[in-house]
Amino acid sequence: MPLANSGRAAPLVDEIGRARALEYSLLAVLLAKAPSVDLLARLALLEADDSALGTAHAELAAAAASARWENVEREFFDLFIGVGRGELLPYGSYYLAGTLHDRSLSRLRADLARLGVARVEACGEPEDHAAMLCEIMASLIDGRFDTPPDADRDLFTSHLDPWIGRFFADLEQARAAHFYRSVALAGQCFMQIEREAFKLAA
Repeated sequence: MPLANSGRAAPLVDEIGRARALEYSLLAVLLAKAPSVDLLARLALLEADDSALGTAHAELAAAAASARWENVEREFFDLFIGVGRGELLPYGSYYLAGTLHDRSLSRLRADLARLGVARVEACGEPEDHAAMLCEIMASLIDGRFDTPPDADRDLFTSHLDPWIGRFFADLEQARAAHFYRSVALAGQCFMQIEREAFKLAA
């Protein structure tokens, strides 16, 4: 796990919180590395309903069921690693300023420091990587970190919402995206739900 927090974990998380944390965790795993054969098999069993997110889950399950692991591994490489660089750069600083390690990353690090959230030295990605931010959100929601109740809303509003929608839209349209097009659709749908929920709660 690439994050650490020195406080005590909050013990209670409601059902909606658990579902949100699981959704963020799933996105974090899929954006951090290519899914394993086992994860693809489990994704193929995702339950769906007739909600917008349920429909996105159904598409993700169908994509996982028909995917070949070696193809998805190559797809991830082409999208996010590449020879020199991948087709996409999944970093907040890139989307906000057109360059990596911009002041937006410094602001994010300052906000995380105030929450007592630190990056573990062994982690190779900066904190504004889409996968890292999704993992941080999951950790804030499910009580792994001892943080104020509105910490997830503040982090989302300041450091995810300004750019994550554009990233998922780019991922959906990326030339190399096949399986990851369904990941993009799920990400777009979930982030829209989060955006609307936070606005209603404000």
